[in-house]
Amino acid sequence: MMTRSIHTALQAARQLIQAASDSASLDAQVLLADVLGVDRSYLLSHPEQTLTAEQDSRFTSLVERCAAGEPLAYLIGRRAFYDRDLIVSPDVLVPRPETELSLERALTFAKGRASLTAVDVGTGSGTLAVTFAANCPQATVYATDLSPAAIAIARQNAALHQAKVTFFEGDLLQPLLDRDTHVDLIMANLPYIPSEEVPALAVSKYEPLMALDGGADGLVLVRRLLSQAVTLINHNGLIVLEIGAGQGAAAQMLAQEAFPTAHVSIELDYAGLDRMVVIDHK
Repeated sequence: MMTRSIHTALQAARQLIQAASDSASLDAQVLLADVLGVDRSYLLSHPEQTLTAEQDSRFTSLVERCAAGEPLAYLIGRRAFYDRDLIVSPDVLVPRPETELSLERALTFAKGRASLTAVDVGTGSGTLAVTFAANCPQATVYATDLSPAAIAIARQNAALHQAKVTFFEGDLLQPLLDRDTHVDLIMANLPYIPSEEVPALAVSKYEPLMALDGGADGLVLVRRLLSQAVTLINHNGLIVLEIGAGQGAAAQMLAQEAFPTAHVSIELDYAGLDRMVVIDHK
């Protein structure tokens, strides 16, 4: 079997992937770098290096899966988020760049505090909990998820990044309600896609439906979380909830009804779309 050079393999991969991705060249490089166990810069400086038959075969398989729409993060088993790489699998949602805005809002709230208690609700891979705990070591951090498989991935990420997080398998804030544990900060990136829209989305083919489906209007879990949060959030606490584009007005109304005296705001992402409802509980 004739094997290819790095340059030829990347060129062919880019052509296959481009119909499924806006970053075909980058995706091809990430996949080949993973197969070879090198940095992307190595590929660019050694274009004529020949792949072994095993490397070529493995790379071809990954490229075909990528071209079929399988998320790059699942193919290599990790995803960059904020200041670190997180382990991911098809058991968890792939972390999105937009969620970094929630993390930044939470870190701003925590800055300068000698101590605080925080919870990441529906933690998935541990995206918010692990990254927050790693950047805010003075905090006591909890994380909940209904999926035992997701909790297992989140625990791996906490261990990898030496982040001190206490995990509970359970529904939203129920594990903390059961323990009468009050918190200063609630973070959540809950499923917010309306049920009828989920099947039409490409991500629904690979990512866990439980992490996507937000009920009839996409805000079913947000309503439940807000009702639970009323009894758990401390005075002068903060709640940061990621929402879908166009859900701002409805989410703000729900939050204000749950917390009549709080300052509730909707914050936008870099594209100018609704992305967070922030509740400053006074």
